[in-house]
Amino acid sequence: MFLVDWFYGILESLGLWHKDARICFLGLDNAGKTTLLHMLRFGSLKQSEPTQQPTSDDFSIGSVHFTAFDLGGHQTARRVWKDYYAQLDAVVYVIDAYDRERFAESRRELDSLLSEESLATVPFLILGNKVDLPYAASEEELRASLGLTNFTTGKGKVKMYHSNVRPMEVFMCSIARKMGYGEGFKWLAQYIE
Repeated sequence: MFLVDWFYGILESLGLWHKDARICFLGLDNAGKTTLLHMLRFGSLKQSEPTQQPTSDDFSIGSVHFTAFDLGGHQTARRVWKDYYAQLDAVVYVIDAYDRERFAESRRELDSLLSEESLATVPFLILGNKVDLPYAASEEELRASLGLTNFTTGKGKVKMYHSNVRPMEVFMCSIARKMGYGEGFKWLAQYIE
């Protein structure tokens, strides 16, 4: 319940009252997308089976209603991602910061998403998950591996002066330990209209 109250306070302070937001949780399989959705919805950790089919969940935090789509991250699931791009308010791209062997594959998928015309102005929150594991990548290493070193818009309250500029930022987190992703969602919330 603390997480919900904390998130409610963030949204209230940002003036996000009575808003609806459609977000997609994307990324490779085993990155933590389903775990994140469960954590945001129920505030607890749940061991999940790999996502076999697209699912959606509605939940509210404060008076913001979210419709979140968890589309899965295995090769077959990635084929249907495009079917969900219409009218998205944000993309949450989750990466396993411990699994360096898949950084190149994750970068290819992220590059593909970033080059998608229908997502050209959609904000991207990139979460480097599993930083609680020993030897997980640092934020700098993850940024370099994804080719994002000079392409993010900055943390904190960042005013976008041009409507054709996509807000994008990397936040390191541990969904299992309930740390880091709250700051990412706080950053993302300022771009949801």
